[in-house]
Amino acid sequence: MPQINLKVDDENAGIRLDTYLSENTPLSRTAIQKLIEKGEVLLNGEVPNKKIKTESGDRISFSYEEKTLTDIVPQDIPLNIVYEDKDLIVINKPKNMVVHPAVGNPDGTIVNALLYHCKELSDINGYYRPGIVHRIDKDTSGLLVCAKNNEAHQFLSEQLQDKTCFRKYYAIVNGVIENNEGEINAPIGRSEKNRQQMCVTPKNSKEAITLFHVLERYDDSTLLDVELKTGRTHQIRVHMQFINHSVVNDPHYAKKTLDDSGQYLHAYFLSFIHPRSRERMEFKTEMPEYMIEYIKQKGGKFYG
Repeated sequence: MPQINLKVDDENAGIRLDTYLSENTPLSRTAIQKLIEKGEVLLNGEVPNKKIKTESGDRISFSYEEKTLTDIVPQDIPLNIVYEDKDLIVINKPKNMVVHPAVGNPDGTIVNALLYHCKELSDINGYYRPGIVHRIDKDTSGLLVCAKNNEAHQFLSEQLQDKTCFRKYYAIVNGVIENNEGEINAPIGRSEKNRQQMCVTPKNSKEAITLFHVLERYDDSTLLDVELKTGRTHQIRVHMQFINHSVVNDPHYAKKTLDDSGQYLHAYFLSFIHPRSRERMEFKTEMPEYMIEYIKQKGGKFYG
């Protein structure tokens, strides 16, 4: 019987408990509501009301009979390992690969690969997300740090919250941006029209700040160097849509797409303080081939 143990982060604070759990576990909202009604879900050690809203730091735990997803199976899936030690592992995630199992994606994920490669992973984020400190979307490629123990996980998570972990992305966006650089400071929350999407909204939202610098301009698009000052779900994609320069090929936030391969977004830079040595570490990857091919077709010359 799987055991779920979750800690609510800033990004997920302020939404209904049953909604949060349906979005962060393999269970449906109806199934979650039934568990809450039965008193089988504990919020900070107490039985909550199903309409209660989450707060940052809340700890949620419950177990349930598995019906929709089998146990996570370690799989011998190649990992592009950038760095590894006894506390953490940094990988370069390929495009079109899901980070952790969920209904519809029970295997073939980064977690399945990590379980095969690593003997131990942190369990702070629950049964289906061992080792996962932060996520990047399925169709976004790039650097991801995963924790091998809870002490490392907690230390890295705190850096994400206090903004001492730095992340930069290459993004190709629609339209020609005239300003060489800019800052987007607009709060992001979950869309009330589509719970799978985020949007800029003053309602039930969190601060979101994105910095960008133009690297190259093409006839109908722009290559950007983007830095996240906060870490909201779909932050770059939502902010780019907000200023009418959606990420090229974004299936959710762009009006038109080139194909079904997903957004042209790559997490190329990652910097954090190591949980054991307390030394700052920096990692950088090369621009992925799918972006390079696009740039070549546009007559560009910047390849990272």
